Amino acid sequence: MSHYFINDGSVESKPRTIHYEIAGHSFDLLTDNGVFSKKELDEGTRLLLETLAPLHLVGKMLDIGCGYGPIGLTLATLSPSLNITCSDVNSRALALCEKNAAQLALSHRVTCLQSDIYTEIEGLYDSIVSNPPIRAGKKVTYAIYVGAKDHLIDGGSLFIVIRIKQGALSAKKYLEEVFGNAEILARKKGFVILRSIKKVN
Repeated sequence: MSHYFINDGSVESKPRTIHYEIAGHSFDLLTDNGVFSKKELDEGTRLLLETLAPLHLVGKMLDIGCGYGPIGLTLATLSPSLNITCSDVNSRALALCEKNAAQLALSHRVTCLQSDIYTEIEGLYDSIVSNPPIRAGKKVTYAIYVGAKDHLIDGGSLFIVIRIKQGALSAKKYLEEVFGNAEILARKKGFVILRSIKKVN
C-alpha cells in the first residue's frame, strides 16, 4: 500500500483542483492521487493557516512536508515579504507544488525542494511550518521537531498542527524538552497549533 509520505511514482495519476478561502483570499490548487488531503483542504491545515495569517510572518520560511503546497503557497500569498522553501520527499507532491506556485505567480519567492526531512535543507530559517505526517510514525515526526532547532535562527519559530487524539500533548511535551518552550496558539475541532521558539544562546 502506498502512502503520501513516501516517494511512490506507481500510484495512478488522477489530477483534480480544490478550492478554498483563507483570510479573504481564494485559492485553487492542483492535487492528485498519492498526496495528502487530495480532495480538499484538511481541517488541520486550515486551522494552521488561519492562526498564522494574522502574524504576518517575514523572512525565510521552510514548509517541511509541503505536499502540493497549501501551507507555503497560502502564506506566501498573504505575506508578500516571505521567501519560502517547500520541501517534501514525495516527487509527485513537489511537482504539483511547483505548478501551483507558478499558477499563483509565486515562483520567484517559492523554492520547491525534494528532501527526506532535512537531508537537503541548508541554511537557517526565520520560521518552520509543518502539518507533520503522523502516519509515518514518531521516528519521522519527532525528527522534524528536533531538526527544526538546528535549522532556525535564534528567536525563530516552529509551528505545527496536530490532532489531540494523535499525540498533540506528547508532542508538546517533547517540544518543551527540545526547545525549552511550547505554546498552544489555537485549538479547534480536535486540532491544536503548537509554537516553539529557538531561544537566543
